[in-house]
Amino acid sequence: MAKKRDLLSITDLTAEEISGILEAGKELKKDKAKYADSLKGKSIGLIFQKPSNRTRVSFEIGMVQLGGYAIYLGPSEIGMGGRESVKDVAKVLSRYLDGLVARTYKHGDTEDLARYATVPVVNGLSDFAHPCQALSDIFTIKEKFGTFKGITLSYIGDANNVLNSLMCAAAKIGLNIKIATPKGYDPLKKAVDTAKKCAAESGAGIEFMHEPEAAAKGADIIYTDVWVSMGQEKESEKRMKDFNGFQINDHIMKLANKNCLVMHCLPAHRGDEITDSVIDSKNSVVYDQAENRMHIQKAVLLKLLR
Repeated sequence: MAKKRDLLSITDLTAEEISGILEAGKELKKDKAKYADSLKGKSIGLIFQKPSNRTRVSFEIGMVQLGGYAIYLGPSEIGMGGRESVKDVAKVLSRYLDGLVARTYKHGDTEDLARYATVPVVNGLSDFAHPCQALSDIFTIKEKFGTFKGITLSYIGDANNVLNSLMCAAAKIGLNIKIATPKGYDPLKKAVDTAKKCAAESGAGIEFMHEPEAAAKGADIIYTDVWVSMGQEKESEKRMKDFNGFQINDHIMKLANKNCLVMHCLPAHRGDEITDSVIDSKNSVVYDQAENRMHIQKAVLLKLLR
């Protein structure tokens, strides 16, 4: 019997496997009907400690479109790590289901779930990583540009879980990435070291800075995310001050390359990290990104469950 595979972070995939998932996502997007029975009789459980729009709906509907079934298990149903230990949840649900998708506060809970589960576990977001988002993002970039070669993605904002996954994915597939964060909000060393190592192998450029204007210059894509993530609400006032000057607005966009695309993983706090004029502009691909979550996650489910 083949050893089960998990997707907890981008490091779980080789560059070749990432390319395979992107190719599969393209096929799934093009011809939904062709794969309608691919996971017939299979089921996944969505263990969510955090609220969700895109992650929940895209996994649930994606699984249905593949002929399978998804069950949502929110915090009130399980209380994983509180009412019931992660180990017990993993072992019991492995008896019922063919796979698990976890959306947790602590990455350690997702790792424990994968350690004790005998079925594949997919990270639907943790405080450290958001691999499905990053895969969908690079899929969207490939869709728009047709290549990663010579393309520069500039991420301006908070060094969070999305960035940890995005810079690793970019580095693995040869996409140049520039990262601008406020002083004191540098990306995690662990994530940076991994991304630098991958960039050295792929030939991708990777730069870190504290000046949003410098990051915007020469950018083909500008990407941002919220400044205050779930669980950081108490830091809200301080963060709003510290991120002053990091808003993606018309001034920043004028510094980028002509027809520079705008990306945001959503939900967006309009007027904070991004203005309406930018997120609603013709160069914004935020809704394409959101849609592509479903196509790429279907490709991930096929890879792990079939």
